[in-house]
Formats: sequence, C-alpha cells, structure tokens
Amino acid sequence: MDGVALLTITVLAVFVGFEVVSKVTSTLHTPLMSGANAIHGIILIGAIIVAGQAEDTATLVVALIAVVLATANLVGGFVVTDRMLEMFRGRRKAPADPPAAGEEGER
Repeated sequence: MDGVALLTITVLAVFVGFEVVSKVTSTLHTPLMSGANAIHGIILIGAIIVAGQAEDTATLVVALIAVVLATANLVGGFVVTDRMLEMFRGRRKAPADPPAAGEEGER
C-alpha cells in the first residue's frame, strides 16, 4: 500500500472512531475504557516486538517512543478507569473518633 492509501485509512478510522465513541452513553464509558486498555496492551506488545527486531537506529528510536507512549496510555487508562469506578461506589462514612481518656464514663 502506498502512503496515500494508508493516510486515507487513518483519516477514515479517526472519523469512524469519533462517531462511534460520541454515540456511547455515559453509563457505558467505563466498559469501553476497559476494552480500550486491553487494545493498548496489544499495541504495547507490538511495539516491544518491533523494537526487538529493529535493524537500524531510526526504527529502534521510533519503536522505543512507541513503547513509552503505549505504556503511558495503558497506565493512564487504568488510572482513569479506577477513578470512574470510585465515582460509582459512593462516599464512605468517616470512622468515628475514638473516645478520649475519661469520656467512657460519661456515656
């Protein structure tokens, strides 16, 4: 495939992805993010494989940048998913203060 075809596929994928994600209700964002995190894990594995088979310096540098970005995206995705799940759990009650010395007899 030539560069124009690859660029066309990339642009079409961006538009399709934007339309699909914008139609998802807010309730389904957490499962969608979990699925996206799994995809980023696959991208990380692919970047590691490419870095391991790099024969020239330019390919190795691009592959290492891909490893760093995929790792940051993967970890950030799990952090955001964890924060979103915390929102569904609600607030927990603060533990009661233990009684001070001498206050036990007053109860």
